[in-house]
Amino acid sequence: MTTATAAAHRPGLHSWLTMIRCEAKMVVRDTAGLVVPIGLPLLILVMNASAAGDEEITAGRTALDLYILPLVFTIVTATIGIINMPSFLAYYRRSGILRRLAVTPASPAMVLVAQVVVSLVQAILGIGLAFAVAVLAFGAHPPVDVGSAVGIVVVSIAAMYALGMVVAALAPTPNSAVAIGLVGFFGLGALGGLFGGRDSLPDPLATLGEWLPFGASVEALSNAWAGQPVEAVHLLSLAVSAVLGAVIAAMFFRWD
Repeated sequence: MTTATAAAHRPGLHSWLTMIRCEAKMVVRDTAGLVVPIGLPLLILVMNASAAGDEEITAGRTALDLYILPLVFTIVTATIGIINMPSFLAYYRRSGILRRLAVTPASPAMVLVAQVVVSLVQAILGIGLAFAVAVLAFGAHPPVDVGSAVGIVVVSIAAMYALGMVVAALAPTPNSAVAIGLVGFFGLGALGGLFGGRDSLPDPLATLGEWLPFGASVEALSNAWAGQPVEAVHLLSLAVSAVLGAVIAAMFFRWD
């Protein structure tokens, strides 16, 4: 096949947009996968915002700004990255969709890209909705260092999605992907402050939770909200998780 012929069979922009639209429909039809990553963080926000919004900590920022919002943002990215996305990819592999795409010009990689794009949109919507509710209903404040906060959210998404790809690579069935994702999410969350401050944990577990991506994301966002320097250990944790997770997923991911 000549280069020109191969280029003619490569999917164009319309094919990419169609794939993304199909993925978006699949996510919308999955009621639990659509509601939980947005509804659970909002529930945690509403339950804690009233009391936390009155307790000023530093730089005019309250406990709502420094603790609740970083936790809520991290929950959004973690639930979508570690639980939702792997379950879709495991279903596609189990049902043979990826194998069938492998013999077409579309390529299974298009499914991965489309799923990541749709997941990113969902994460942005979830974070945006949570922040809007916090500001409008409870008087939350923006981060002192907006640029750092945005950068941390981006790196956090990369880390959570890389972990999710590891789950998708190792899980043999959609149900096992959900189970592994849930265990991973709650394990990382328990060590990272999901069920209360890490101060209540034994010192070794509290330190471990700070090094893992969930706790690192919460701590880094908290520092950005307060206008304090983000500690290198938190950035390193997120970066290592993103790179290592991507490498492991690439090594073990199967199309069928």
